[in-house]
Formats: sequence, structure tokens, C-alpha cells
Amino acid sequence: MTVQLLNGEQTVELESELKQVFAEAFAEPPYGEGPADVERAFRRFRSQTRRRGFRSAIASDDDTVVGMAYGYPLSAGTGWWDTLTDPAPADLRHEDGERTFGLFELAVRPQWRRQGIASRMHHVLIEALDNSRVMLNTRPEATNAQAAYRAWGYRRVGSAIPWEGAARHDVMVLDLPHP
Repeated sequence: MTVQLLNGEQTVELESELKQVFAEAFAEPPYGEGPADVERAFRRFRSQTRRRGFRSAIASDDDTVVGMAYGYPLSAGTGWWDTLTDPAPADLRHEDGERTFGLFELAVRPQWRRQGIASRMHHVLIEALDNSRVMLNTRPEATNAQAAYRAWGYRRVGSAIPWEGAARHDVMVLDLPHP
């Protein structure tokens, strides 16, 4: 098993494989996502890969992509915090384009789970980030993912409805050590 840190151009080359990872990883409960959900998620994928600071950690077993994690720093004008359903203090919501790395996807194909792959990808993705924190959204019913995030040091800071028609997600933040 290898985990590689890639930039946006390198990640785009794996788009079809990443769609397959997404489709398999999120087909199961509590997600129940199908082909339309995969297409919705990947409509913005190419523009995301062109964002300043985009990076991905891709896990492969021989020639098979088995996991992905990717994100980029949130812009000063991000709307991410606007999706919160709970009141949040201004100092939590403040973004300057450098403060927060948004982790947009983290997924492992079902047959490769419980081997530490998600943890390895997460470590590779956030290692040496200059950002102060990492933020992600996760479904409360995704108890295994929730447990992993808490074990990695994330804390819940609120709830959000990240897009129209979406289920409620927990917003979690990991404070990164300052150099």
C-alpha cells in the first residue's frame, strides 16, 4: 500500500478512479449515495483542484486507487461557515485565506477499510501544512468516521447543512501545532 501526496494537476489525472472510490465508499449507510450524488460531488472537482494550496493524498494497492483525501485552504470570503445551523462566535468563523485547510473528501473503498489507510492518508495530507487548523463536515450517523476524527484530535464545533437538500453534518475542527 502506498500513499502519495499529489498536487491538483496530478489529482485530476485520477478523476475516474476517484469517482469509483467515492461511489463505493458512500454507497453504504448512512450515506446511501448513488450515481447522481457522485456526479454532484465531482461537478466542482476540477475547479477545486485548481484552487491555491490544493493537495491530495491518494492510497493505492498496486495499480488500484483504494482511497482519497483532498482539500485546500479556505478563502477569506468562504461561505463554508454560512452553512452552520448553530450560532458560532466570530473568532471561530474568521478566515483570512491561510487560517483553515478545508478537508473536502476522505474516503476508503470498503474492502480496504480497517487497515489504517484513512489515518495514513490524513497524516500525509496535513503533514507540513502552514494552516492553523483543518475543518471538515461529517455525518453524525457515520460513527466509525466520527470516532476516527475524534481519535485524530478533531472536536465538534457545530452543525451545518452544507448544500440545499443535504442532511445535517457535524462540523469538526483540528487545531494544528504552530511551528
